Amino acid sequence: MTDRTPVDGPFRIHVDPTPSGATLDMSHYLHTLLVALAHAADEDGESVLNDLVHIAELDRSAGVQGPDSHAGHERDERVSDLLDELVDGGRVPVYGVQVLRLADRLRDIGQPKGLPGQRGAA
Repeated sequence: MTDRTPVDGPFRIHVDPTPSGATLDMSHYLHTLLVALAHAADEDGESVLNDLVHIAELDRSAGVQGPDSHAGHERDERVSDLLDELVDGGRVPVYGVQVLRLADRLRDIGQPKGLPGQRGAA
């Protein structure tokens, strides 16, 4: 485990500073999601493709009607159902001491940093 990787399993989470905050690299989890989607497509490609096309249609309608529209709610429900089927609803588990390491890493990155000329000035 490195400072950059406070969560090393079951899905690695890398945390890196940015000028205005932090990024959470969830690519290990997304890899698992895409592999699960590929297996689902291999087992019943027509059904998976129909689900994805319907989600895209609902998303286009929600874009026109607004996110609080019937289409937006139905899209969100269908995405949630698909995530439930593929990867435990999209939740990424973080266990034990890794919770504290993740919190510490984010806290370290989020701490305000003084400007070089301000250090030591009171």
